[in-house]
Amino acid sequence: MDPVWIVLIILVLAAGFAVLLYNRLVALRQTRRNAFSDIDVQLKQRYNLVPQLLETVKGYAKHEKEVFENVTDARAQVGKAGNTGERVQAEGLLGGALMGLLAVAENYPDLQADQNFRQLMAELSDLENKIAAARRFFNNATAEYNTAIQQFPANLIAGTFGFSEEPFFELDDQLEQAVRTAPEVKFT
Repeated sequence: MDPVWIVLIILVLAAGFAVLLYNRLVALRQTRRNAFSDIDVQLKQRYNLVPQLLETVKGYAKHEKEVFENVTDARAQVGKAGNTGERVQAEGLLGGALMGLLAVAENYPDLQADQNFRQLMAELSDLENKIAAARRFFNNATAEYNTAIQQFPANLIAGTFGFSEEPFFELDDQLEQAVRTAPEVKFT
């Protein structure tokens, strides 16, 4: 066989392999984006639930102005967030503010007995569970993507075509602690 053909075959195989690696990286990046979209749907539902929950609690706890302002400000931050990193941080603030609101709600037995409040709390609890599940899927997709762009030989393709490491959807330390020590809301 002619050496030119051997070189040509090697080049074609190398190019084919590079295309396969590139396509795998694109697919992993898209899976990660889709995973964030799943989280985004749940976060938007939570975002829309907050005003209803806030109004219900305000009716019982009128003097808890600072808590209401924290929730309102955190919700506004979510609305202003531009990129995924800002959104993750803003959602963390909103989660922390909601934890404060729920802690205040514990001090009002009449509020806990209110049917509307109970329904909103059930919706919020369901949404938080869905967010946690979607977050786990997103973080798994992120880990797979980050691992793929760091492995040889894909790292050569990744660097060339602008694939870069992506952040996980993690709670900040303060919110993580608040979630671990969240007050248990009991309805009587």
